[in-house]
Amino acid sequence: MARKKKHKTRAIITEHLEKIGANVFDDYSSVITDLIKGRQGIYALYNNERLYYVGLASNLKSRVKAHNRDRHQNKWTHFSLYIIRKEDHVKEIESLVLRISRPKGNKVKGKLKKSKNLRPLLKRMLKDEWIIRRGGILGENEKDTRRVEHRKRKIKKTDKRPLQGYFPQGKVIHANYKGKEYKAWVYSNGRIKVNGEIFDSPSLAGIAITKKKTMNGWRFWKYKDKTGELVYIDKLRK
Repeated sequence: MARKKKHKTRAIITEHLEKIGANVFDDYSSVITDLIKGRQGIYALYNNERLYYVGLASNLKSRVKAHNRDRHQNKWTHFSLYIIRKEDHVKEIESLVLRISRPKGNKVKGKLKKSKNLRPLLKRMLKDEWIIRRGGILGENEKDTRRVEHRKRKIKKTDKRPLQGYFPQGKVIHANYKGKEYKAWVYSNGRIKVNGEIFDSPSLAGIAITKKKTMNGWRFWKYKDKTGELVYIDKLRK
């Protein structure tokens, strides 16, 4: 019996260099230039063992070296570099690191533009849970309990539609698979209609066409942007 091939995922971070002394740019400039010139990614500056600053750059060498002369001069002793394979992810990774670590030297704390804040939903769910528990203890508010359960089902259903909100007027999306062109319609609520069937995610809609067990629908379907160019729907999350 033939073994199934394991699906290999491509790493976002391809190379790294950690806790290197700042004086390398003066003492071994040619070496560090040959190693990281033109590389893109995330860098971190440390004051001894404490994280001081996090940044991103399309040219890591020139960016880190510049911090020996700007407002960060004499405030850091070591640096680390993380080379990113795909430039599209660099800004989002930087924002994530900034929000987690809150370095002293960063004025900006990082924005997650396309990320949904779950705090309001958590507050609503906690309130609903309290209503249900109160009703069980006091033997009342059965109507409120039913209303809460209905809202829970609605929230759960809605959360399964990752394209919801991206196309308020609806949108045609396109795909090319094995030389054949496919079209699907995205409703304003995020549902996707393909060949008469309705799906809640681009991946499920893509699986319906390719018959694969798993796939990344964000890198399968395309839509026409403002210029009329077909681009992957993954661009919506940038």
